[in-house]
Amino acid sequence: MGRLRAKTDYESLRKARILENQARLASLGVQKAVSELRSLTSSAKSGKRKWHKVDYSSTPLRRSNRLKGKSCISELSVKGESGLSQLSDVEDDGEKKRPANAPLMRVKRGEIGRLSPDALARRCSSKGRGSLYDPTYGICCHFCRQKKLCGEEDCRRCGDLDMDQPCIGKTDCSVCHSSNGVLCRACLKVRYGEEIEDVRANQEWMCPHCVEEKGTKPYWICNSSFCLKKRNMAPTGIAIFKAREMGYESVAHYLMDRLRKADKRGG
Repeated sequence: MGRLRAKTDYESLRKARILENQARLASLGVQKAVSELRSLTSSAKSGKRKWHKVDYSSTPLRRSNRLKGKSCISELSVKGESGLSQLSDVEDDGEKKRPANAPLMRVKRGEIGRLSPDALARRCSSKGRGSLYDPTYGICCHFCRQKKLCGEEDCRRCGDLDMDQPCIGKTDCSVCHSSNGVLCRACLKVRYGEEIEDVRANQEWMCPHCVEEKGTKPYWICNSSFCLKKRNMAPTGIAIFKAREMGYESVAHYLMDRLRKADKRGG
């Protein structure tokens, strides 16, 4: 009996509080504002958007250059980080075999781009991998995959954008002339223990892929992440510090010794 009475007291208090709150909201005009907002949103939802039929017959269909049997031509208007001016109809010419560090870009019409003084200054601020990224004229390093203009002061390709000259800050394999043999100064030194000046002086320089194929250096492999994954080997990451602490000249020398020891253990 006591529980029933307590419940009735609670319900009566609750109803009285509800009525008090409703009266307060009514005095403030909140309910009226809510009803006006609801009427506005309902009228906006009821309105329908006009539908316009598009006539596609008046515009020509776009076809890819591959289906047309034409070479891939892209019209570029580049002016940004690299400070390049207007370019038009840049195309690749695969008819003549060229070094990988001198890919051909033929400009049919318009003026070839020029680097701004600021871009020229920043380009030579770092010789390792270059400090100026350029998606048009930059040549991608096989290891770090940075498409940058090199930081060599005497490079006419990266400094003057002369497409008839090779990039002297990137290597080129004398055998394959492929992108696998394109390495920047920093990656060449850290990952393979070679200097770019020695490579430029050696006209018979071979990339790690061709060295492995020829068998001139046993256990000498390319240690880029792409090539290691193809061998089902985990990429080394930044292994140069560990390699030098252990007395190795580069990461490639460290891996070569590891592979040689593993082969002996297996044998």
